[in-house]
Formats: sequence, structure tokens, C-alpha cells
Amino acid sequence: MEYGAYLIQNELGRHGIRPSMNRPNHCTDNAHMESFFHSLKAEVIHGVSFKSEQELRVVLSGYINQFYNQKRLHSSIGYMAPAEYERMAA
Repeated sequence: MEYGAYLIQNELGRHGIRPSMNRPNHCTDNAHMESFFHSLKAEVIHGVSFKSEQELRVVLSGYINQFYNQKRLHSSIGYMAPAEYERMAA
């Protein structure tokens, strides 16, 4: 697995990044993050070229803060938007 390679792990550590990986024989450890990254790639990333890191950061921030956490329908909460679900629960 390329993400488990020593070179990659060392580089991540140099930048203070702790990788998130499944434990051996526990393929569902990261299921929630795999689902999120699938949505992110399908809804924002695929087919888009970003002119700079800053542009990418702005797009990602908008997707996460304004769309994914506020408006996007989530199957785990009955196909409601998180903001709507929180209002109902309060």
C-alpha cells in the first residue's frame, strides 16, 4: 500500500500530519472518511484545475462549511441537511 510506505509516512511526520489508516483486518475503520472523500471528489474536485493552493483552500472551505455541513442532504440523518436536522433536534 503506497500510503503505508516509509517515505510517505516520514514525509507526513515531518509536516506534523498523522495519517488516518485502517487497523489491519478492520476495513471499516475509516468508512465515514472514505464516504466524505468520495463525495468531495465527485462534487468538487473531479475535472477541476485549481490555479493555486489558495484557490483550492477557498473552494474546500466553502464546500465543507457552507454546503456539506449546512445544506447537503445526508443519508445518515434521514436525507436532511445538517443545519435543518440540528434545528429540529434543538
